[in-house]
Amino acid sequence: MQPEAVVFDIGNVLIEWQPERFYDGEIGTDRRRAMFSSVDLHAMNDRVDMGEHFTETIYATAEEYPEWGHEIRMWHDRWIELARPEIPHSIRLLRALRSKGVPVFALTNFGIESFDFAATHYPFLHEFDRRYISGHLKVIKPDPQIYEIVETDSGVAPGALLFTDDRADNIDMANSRGWQTHLFEGPQGWSDRLVAAGLLTPTEAA
Repeated sequence: MQPEAVVFDIGNVLIEWQPERFYDGEIGTDRRRAMFSSVDLHAMNDRVDMGEHFTETIYATAEEYPEWGHEIRMWHDRWIELARPEIPHSIRLLRALRSKGVPVFALTNFGIESFDFAATHYPFLHEFDRRYISGHLKVIKPDPQIYEIVETDSGVAPGALLFTDDRADNIDMANSRGWQTHLFEGPQGWSDRLVAAGLLTPTEAA
């Protein structure tokens, strides 16, 4: 079945998301490893992605771990440096699909305030036909509920959705619901998948 709509994850598909890389550059690999072993920063970020307030959640965590307070606050104060750079080829694919009239959705684990902030730096985040942002929905991938929301709200049958994400667990859940999927490991592989699906020509997907 040719897909009727294409669903993009955002982190590491359209924008690189590598907090460890940022901290390696700021405080060195050894201190970064010590901090991440002492503080579950990804769990903190999951709370933001579930809809907790961006600033309040991160600053409260900094107060809970004062020995790492300054570094934890960087997650907020320098957040756009954690979420960069954009992935140009992926953005071209998004725009190529839309130019051909293919509906394009975002399905992303992202906080409310952090997404709004990101959209001021990355205008393409305004270009989706529909956006399913976990912070607003109060549920994160790979919980099946967030996939059900996409199916119900869009009205597109699961088998007619083509979804790309960089995390295998998110892809596995989509597969279990009958979605067409692509594990994102780089924009060229995604480009090839869109061509194979009959949605873009090789020239359009370049």
